[in-house]
Formats: sequence, structure tokens, C-alpha cells
Amino acid sequence: MSAAETPHQRSRAAFALRRFLPLALLAAGLAAFFALRLDRYLSLSVLADNREALLAWVERSGALAPLAFVAVYALATATSVPGGAVLTIAGGFLFGTVLGTVYAVIGATIGATAVFLAARTALGEPLRARAGPWLRKMEAGFRENATSYLLVLRLVPLFPFWLVNLVPAFLGVPFSVYVATTFIGIIPGTAVYSSVGNGLGALVEAGRMPDLGLVTRPEILGPLVALAALSLVPVGYKWLKARRARG
Repeated sequence: MSAAETPHQRSRAAFALRRFLPLALLAAGLAAFFALRLDRYLSLSVLADNREALLAWVERSGALAPLAFVAVYALATATSVPGGAVLTIAGGFLFGTVLGTVYAVIGATIGATAVFLAARTALGEPLRARAGPWLRKMEAGFRENATSYLLVLRLVPLFPFWLVNLVPAFLGVPFSVYVATTFIGIIPGTAVYSSVGNGLGALVEAGRMPDLGLVTRPEILGPLVALAALSLVPVGYKWLKARRARG
């Protein structure tokens, strides 16, 4: 640090460091996940091989088991670790379809919220401060229909979960809207994987493994797309209303 720096400059430097610290910690967590080769344990084969031990642990642990599961899910989501589908299947296997869905949705929402807050603190405000007119216009349009757009992004499993966690932070989406749409929007897809996990034991006994891409099958993707289209109805209504007002 230069001796010529003023207290104000040092204060600004310290603030900038604190601003980036949460995002840096999440990135470090992701790097540690791969450095320690923990990805070896986040697989269906490991889950199937250890299913009896895991079920016994859940029975012994009582209320601690769902708390631990939610914490692990939240941490995995916050650090953008790949393998959310495996964790959701594990939740259905360990706790049943309904409770597995509830715990996974809570964990995912907590983790996604951590990413949103970290990204907004580190990059959101600086980007908006330097944004040109086109980005401001895009931000205004997105924020006006944030609920509808975010529900579409959450319901249709064609967009990377980590990306949908980050983009709203850069576009100034209100915190409450982000949390609510994340919680509601991920319920259908989570329930699908959780129900698969609930039948994991029978699948393993039959010598089969779940298909992680099942949510993209037409019979499952179709209803999700329909829900997404329904969430866009308010956007269409606003557009028609504005067009009639102009004409």
C-alpha cells in the first residue's frame, strides 16, 4: 500500500475487497469441490451402492437428517456444484417424494439466494452504474415482468440453473421476487426427480438406474412448457393493453 494513499482511498479499497469476498468464497468452494475430487461421490452409482447405510443413517439421525440434507443441498447450489439432479433423487430416496421435494426446494432456494446476493453485491451495482442505454432498457423491461420471466426460466429445464441464479442479479430484480419465483418455479421439476428417487430401491433391485434426462421427455417437458406459457399471460396482456392504448 502506498504511503501517499489517503484514508478515503484505503476505505474504498477495503470496501471493494469486502464486496467481492462472498463471490470469491463461493468460487473457492467450487474449486475445492473439484480439487478434493468430491465429484466422485455425487453420482447415482454411489447412491445406489450406499443406499442401505444412508437409510440407516436417516433413521438414526431423526430431525438432524433433513437439516443436514438441506444444508448440503444449499451449499452445493451456492457453489454451483454440478449434480443437482442426483441430490434431488437422493432426497426422494431418503425422505419420500413429498418431503424430499420440500427439502430439496428449500435447500436449492437458499443456495440460489446466496449466489444472487453475492453476485449482486460484487457485480450487479457496478455493472448497472456503467450500463449503456440499451442495457438500461433491457433491465427496465425485465424488471417490469420479472415474475413472469423468472418463472419461465425456472420452469423450463433448458437453462443452466447457475446461469438463472446470476442473470437476475445483473438486471436489478427485486430480492423478494427472485426468492418467490425460485421457490415456486423449481417445485415441478424437483418433484419429478424426487419421485424417481422414491422408487430408486426398486429400480436398483431390477438392475436399472434412473435416467437423469427424463425431465426433457415430451410427456414431462410438455406440462412444464405449458406452465411456463401460462406464466407469460400477464406479459401478453400488458402488451395488448399498451397496443390498444396507442392505437
